[in-house]
Amino acid sequence: MTDSKTHSLPFSVLRIDHVVLRVKDADRAIAFYCDVLGCTVEKRRDDLGLVHLRAGTNLIDLVTPEGPLGKQGGALAGNEGRNVDHLCLRIEPFDEAAIRALMAQHGVPVHGEVQKNFGAEGNGPSIYISDPDGNGVELKGPAG
Repeated sequence: MTDSKTHSLPFSVLRIDHVVLRVKDADRAIAFYCDVLGCTVEKRRDDLGLVHLRAGTNLIDLVTPEGPLGKQGGALAGNEGRNVDHLCLRIEPFDEAAIRALMAQHGVPVHGEVQKNFGAEGNGPSIYISDPDGNGVELKGPAG
């Protein structure tokens, strides 16, 4: 285990910004999260097959396997599929060069270029990596 007091990073994790769940039936999932748990629909992105639900100060994003984002995850849960798409960590500062240098130092590939994506605070920069088990992790900077 690394001692965080002796290990300097170019950013700090502030909180989980959002979690992306792959769901079979978006309307059923929206009803559950809104009617049963009290979330609200924050934004819809029908072009991506994506619904952002407000969960306090954070978001739960729902994608269906038919939409462009959902297709990337393969089949729904089973031997070959997954239902959790990725975990998003809100970081600060967002310094692309420093993030890429840190990931290179640890042998962690960065997937693609920085994108401007919607999160709990609005649109902001994000970059994607994978953990050692192949789980997606989005590192997200401030809205602006």
